[in-house]
Amino acid sequence: MMEDHNSVYMILLLNMLICSGKTQRDASVLVIPNRSQFFKYESVSLSCVVLQGNSASWRVVRNTTKTENQDCSYWGVLRESSCNILYTFPSDSGEYRCQSWSGEHSNTVKITVHGGHVILESPALPVTEGHSVTLNCRYQETPTDLTADFYKDGSFIRTEITGEMTIPAVNKSDEGLYSCRNPELGESPESWMTVTDLPRSPSPSYSTPPTSSHSSSLLLPLSVLGAACLCIFLVILLFLVLKNKGATPKPIDLIYTDVRIKPKEKREADPVYSEVKKCKSTGQ
Repeated sequence: MMEDHNSVYMILLLNMLICSGKTQRDASVLVIPNRSQFFKYESVSLSCVVLQGNSASWRVVRNTTKTENQDCSYWGVLRESSCNILYTFPSDSGEYRCQSWSGEHSNTVKITVHGGHVILESPALPVTEGHSVTLNCRYQETPTDLTADFYKDGSFIRTEITGEMTIPAVNKSDEGLYSCRNPELGESPESWMTVTDLPRSPSPSYSTPPTSSHSSSLLLPLSVLGAACLCIFLVILLFLVLKNKGATPKPIDLIYTDVRIKPKEKREADPVYSEVKKCKSTGQ
């Protein structure tokens, strides 16, 4: 059963890391069950989820009021990649994180072990913006009245007769210190709830009609192919333009013919006789 819970929390943690875009670290600490407050003698399991590299190079360490960077061998039971606290005590309260042998570290979660009668079940891991969160006022002994008052940063929020308060869609303004109080059993310690932003991509200024998932899966490769063809066409066109621009024009062969124009000779006019004289011949 614990393995099933581990798988579920592992998927939730990876989904939270991917959606929030927090990929600058190589590992993250996982807490099972995912809450930050425990009663005495309860059990809790911590492990390192490695996003990049080898998980063997990471270990769970903690800082308490008496110790600093103390690994699992001093305060827990190491089982495979998990560090388990079989019975919690108030001395186990502190900050837990994963640390590599080279000195890199993951995010930090704060765990509080309370010796009183009321604790607040709130997520120890960051909550992604837009998700639903339920805060549960849990009692060591069941009171006659389950009503609980919920507080954020010391200010009263509201009263829930069931002892549970649900935030349908958390946002950054919901981040803060939470606690609860029962009129019979008293108040719980405070726990910090972290809210991570959703990555926002720039949206176009125009609206597009909704398309089915099948059409979207077809349009994506077609659009990529069309863009690639357009780029190739533009490159070829640019190459041809530059080639033609740099080429020197071929000389045109001309055939020259020596043509001489002679002036027309003036023709003499034929003689015109006005009189014809006849010579009389004499015979002897």
